[in-house]
This record gives sequence, C-alpha cells and structure tokens, in this order.
Amino acid sequence: MLDFLDFSLLDILDIVLVAILLYYVYKLLKGTVAINIFIGIALVVLMWKITQALQMEMLSGLLGTLISLGAIAILIVFQPEVRKFLLMLGSTNFTNKRSFLKQLSFLKTEIHTSMDVESIVLACEEMAVTKTGALIVLERNHNLDFVKSTGDKMNIEINKPILKSIFYKNSPLHDGAIIIKENFIVATRIILPLSKKSLPARFGLRHRAAIGITEKTDALCILVSEETGEISYIKDGEFVLFKNNNELIETIRYDLT
Repeated sequence: MLDFLDFSLLDILDIVLVAILLYYVYKLLKGTVAINIFIGIALVVLMWKITQALQMEMLSGLLGTLISLGAIAILIVFQPEVRKFLLMLGSTNFTNKRSFLKQLSFLKTEIHTSMDVESIVLACEEMAVTKTGALIVLERNHNLDFVKSTGDKMNIEINKPILKSIFYKNSPLHDGAIIIKENFIVATRIILPLSKKSLPARFGLRHRAAIGITEKTDALCILVSEETGEISYIKDGEFVLFKNNNELIETIRYDLT
C-alpha cells in the first residue's frame, strides 16, 4: 500500500540529482522576474508528483496534461535564461578540470566578496565628473572567456587610480570594455556583443554593449557616458535604478553574492 515510500539507492541518487538541477536553475534565475514563474512551475510539478504517488488519477492526469501542454510556453517564457544556460555550458572549459569544478562549486556564493566595489564606484564617480567614458563588466558565475579573447588578458588588482588610468582618453587601453573577476582586472579592450533591443537615441554603443553582455550572461555592467557623464548600472539586460553612489555600492555587493 505504501510502496512509494520504499527507497532504493537509485531513488536517493535520483532525488539528489534533481535537487542539484533545481539548485542551479534557481541560481540562474535568482534576481530575475522569471524566478516567480519558476517557483510556480516547481509547485505544480510537486503537486503532480504527490497526486501520482497517492494514486489520485484524475487530478494527476489533469496536472500532467497541463505540464505537457505548457512545455512550449515555458521555453518561450524562459528563452533568455535558456540561452544564458547554453552559453554557459558552451563557454565552460571541460578540459580544464580545476576550472570545471570551480564552475560547479556550491560555495560560489562567497566568491565575489573580496571585490573592492567601493573603489570601482568611486572611480566611476570621478570619471563622470570629467565625462570620461568607461565600460566595466563584473564577471559572476558565467564564464566570459568567449569575450576575453577579443581583447588583452591582464591580471591587475583593482584600485581607483588604475581604473581611471585605463579609461583616460589617451591611454592605449581605453577603447572597449574591461572585465573584473573577484578583485582583479582580467581583460581590457574587450569587444562585447551588441544588443538588438530598441533603445532611445541618447544611448550609444557602450549602453548597447552593456545590455548585450548582460542579456547573454549573468554579468553585471557599470558604465559612464562620455556624452552626459551619467553612471548606469545594468543587470539582466535592464537598467537598475539607484538614488546615490552608496546605494549603488550596496546594490552591486548584493548582486555579487
């Protein structure tokens, strides 16, 4: 009568693998609007499995039909997230065991805590005063090697003078974007993929590039407009509003965790 409560080793392995998959899907969607949809779908699937286990045939059949018919709609809704996930897999170096294990590490929530966010924002604030254009990409979980190869690899610990000198108009490194990982500038003069999204005329190529990389990956972007001196913060292909630089620092620190 309660055969469904009898667990074998394979059942335990099945549950663990599903839990891992759900964890990484949650990490992928965390901080986006799609997370609410994901939670709703997870609850429907959980109800479906419970009704199956309790042999409630009519309700489980109805939920099963709903899930199967909604599969295509789910793919449409989660299209940006699916694209990010596939891009992450495609850009992961599976031949590098250390890099691959780091990509899958459950402890990655603490990997960015050493980043000197305050120096980054203060440098942007000073560049905004002089209307010095800048585009800074903060790498998170998704590997950005596919764009790092378009520029120059670096290994420079970040600080305010270094950031300002890179984007100084006469600097040989000022064109393009820089990528920061943990607390180091790992690439300069990067060419980013451009977004095809319709943008107001006042936004230039820097804004389109910042939106493009954050649409395709989970990276964060901070940019300073050369025309207006305005500082923008972009996440998941969208502009994030902030009241002042202190709030921006706290927002970035939160998003990096």
